[in-house]
Amino acid sequence: MELKLYNRVQYIERIRPFIGKPIIKILTGQRRIGKSYLLKLLIQELQKSTQNHIIYIDKEREEFSRIQNHQQLYTLIKEQLNETKENFLFIDEVQEIDGFQHCLRSLLNEQCCDIYCTGSNAYILSGDLATLLAGRYIEFPIYSLSYTEFIDFNQLTDSTETLQTYLTIGGMPYQHHLGTDTTIVFEYLKNVYASILLKDVVKREGIRNVALLENLVAFVADNVGNLFSAQNISKYLKSQRINMPTQTVLNYLKALTNAFVIHRASRVDLKGMKIFEVGEKYYFEDLGIRNSIAGINLANDISKLIENAIFMHLKRLGYVVFVGKENEQEIDFIAEKNKERIYIQACYLLTDEKVRQREFGNLLAIEDNFQKYVVSMDEIPSISTYKGIIHCRLNEFLLKNSLH
Repeated sequence: MELKLYNRVQYIERIRPFIGKPIIKILTGQRRIGKSYLLKLLIQELQKSTQNHIIYIDKEREEFSRIQNHQQLYTLIKEQLNETKENFLFIDEVQEIDGFQHCLRSLLNEQCCDIYCTGSNAYILSGDLATLLAGRYIEFPIYSLSYTEFIDFNQLTDSTETLQTYLTIGGMPYQHHLGTDTTIVFEYLKNVYASILLKDVVKREGIRNVALLENLVAFVADNVGNLFSAQNISKYLKSQRINMPTQTVLNYLKALTNAFVIHRASRVDLKGMKIFEVGEKYYFEDLGIRNSIAGINLANDISKLIENAIFMHLKRLGYVVFVGKENEQEIDFIAEKNKERIYIQACYLLTDEKVRQREFGNLLAIEDNFQKYVVSMDEIPSISTYKGIIHCRLNEFLLKNSLH
């Protein structure tokens, strides 16, 4: 039962073709998102062969606390290698080891083991690190539970009530141990959020004013799906007697995205797909964490939650996601993958003809032939089309494994 609940098949299937290949496999994502369990599932699979030797290092366990730098890491691994078997190295939270990339590059060049790592901060694949490991690694982004996974983990069935529960408590994998009581789950999520903020934002980025950071997170949580700029955020906070310069806003937003707490969607020109330097939207990795910060009122927040859920579903499916805006015309999401593109308008309900014309009209004004969607929570009997545009309910959209 436990293995079934934790077995996130889509990620294992993406990683499997690279098992045994001379390239470092790095699983990235927010803390407590399930990266460690994926490593353990891979280890379980490899242990089926007696010819495989596993070396497992978890930087969150006390027994490995003495491993502080790449020299110590290298010494430990070399001591544990088995010369008569195939060696597989697994390092959990590798970013906690100073200069880890030097050790990994050396081990890869020596071809002495197959390497798998997890990291909870985008720092591990940025700047000099990316240069040092260029061409030597492949990244596998790991996200919070999809709606399909949420149903499976909690042994539920798709329904309006299940969808509302998902939009409320989100998809952190450990939640299924706690049940779906909002009070209990939110208490857990607040602790997860505090841990992420301390370990992967404040400590990693050297942030001194934690109160300012928390105010910024609260602002972003309240403005999910709204188009804004760092300068506008700074002005708004100043109106609330919170002094946060524009550059500080930019630095803190980057720190939060590096820790995978939030994701940025750049604004692009609808005709030329040119990325604008000013104006973007931010969405939370996990809706439960967002709601535990901002509070939850489905009646007021439903449109924000729908947008956030759609954005994260697109990310899970491997799309690069933008928001489109040109004059008065706005497209909620433009998603690209493998030279294919889809356009999506998100809304709660198509309450009248004016709303219908706005949502469908913006898509009809786009002249190319890429797939277009309107996603809402209307009680429509099944997926329908209007002038080539697909209209489907949110739950049906979130259950899709392919959008083409």
